[in-house]
Amino acid sequence: MSAGLVVVGGGQAGFQVAASLREAGFADPVTIVGDEPGLPYQRPPLSKAYLAGKADAEGLRLRPDAYFAEHRIAVRSGTRAVAIDREARTLRLGDGSDLAYGHLVLATGARNRPLPVPGADLPGVRQLRDLADADALRAALETARRVVVVGAGFIGLEFAAVAATRGLDVTVIEAADRPMARAVSVETGAFFRAAHENLGVRFAFGAGVVAITGEGGRAGAIRLSDGREMPADLVVVGIGVLPNQELAAEAGLPVADGIRVDAFLGTDDPAISAVGDCTRHPSVFAAGLSADGTVRIESVQNAIDQGRCLAARLTGRPAAYAALPWFWSDQGRFKLQIAGLSGPSDQSVRRGEGEAFSVFRYRGERLVAVESINRAGDHMIARRILGAGRTPTPAQAADPTFDLKLFAMA
Repeated sequence: MSAGLVVVGGGQAGFQVAASLREAGFADPVTIVGDEPGLPYQRPPLSKAYLAGKADAEGLRLRPDAYFAEHRIAVRSGTRAVAIDREARTLRLGDGSDLAYGHLVLATGARNRPLPVPGADLPGVRQLRDLADADALRAALETARRVVVVGAGFIGLEFAAVAATRGLDVTVIEAADRPMARAVSVETGAFFRAAHENLGVRFAFGAGVVAITGEGGRAGAIRLSDGREMPADLVVVGIGVLPNQELAAEAGLPVADGIRVDAFLGTDDPAISAVGDCTRHPSVFAAGLSADGTVRIESVQNAIDQGRCLAARLTGRPAAYAALPWFWSDQGRFKLQIAGLSGPSDQSVRRGEGEAFSVFRYRGERLVAVESINRAGDHMIARRILGAGRTPTPAQAADPTFDLKLFAMA
């Protein structure tokens, strides 16, 4: 019997590899090894519907129990992978046992970046990455009154919107000068700042956290680099993530802000591939953003598309990974959808007014991304245009009479 395929990581990317392999007729054993308890589940709703009490844990599951039995996908949950023996093609597990593999897929994901200040480990300081974090935050929201969020990225702002909607006192601290500074345009950032302020959220920009101080053994205040102190009985830290690349690095595989993979998602070892948040891969959409044309993307889209791409290669249908990156974020009553990848120096052209508009981002003469707020139609058209490598002129993008849909279909 074949040693089969082993996936390290029970998130969206790891699950997608296993599911797509079975859909393609892959007959060898498939095993998912995940360090979280339970079956694979969706993470995006954790900071949105789940945190707001509009979804339950059962509804987060990617598939019901019966699916895994029917498709012969073994899931070893609550099991940590600790080492790879590339010569023997075995994976060492936390309980000391070894699991043989014919092909190994690293879908190890990412972990929250820790806040490196005194007091960051006090009770009352939390992060949001997995279901256990979300459950703890749901409970904390029942008694919290003053909430401080460190980081104005997607997760921090999604949480801030949920907390403010509940009537809590919310302050967001951000080292940059605007929200989502690394991800969106000045125009989109300004809109979401105003939207959150309308919910009662306060912002402190250009401020670093130097300490979290305690009251009665719990977090009680945040001390900023400018000397201010902000009282808080709940602190939520959302300052980005780090790729889980250590397992690969210790096995001698190249890493650099992610596990290095080629265009077909393979590592330097032909028996090992990697997918999802943990990978740094070549992309035509990264041109002008990185010196070597590679990018590491944290999104459900990337996890799913990479999982499908790898499964196709492993079942005899190889194709270079070339999917267009896209993202979304629900913050209060506003949905932000992004197609493509932009940088801080890219130019912006606005299409639409009021509370529903899109921002077209240009690098030189080339359209590289579109940010849409409550304009799902624009987002879908943008995905088609960018995926085809086409570019409306800035004047066309700004002209409300210009038919973007017709342009996309031509």
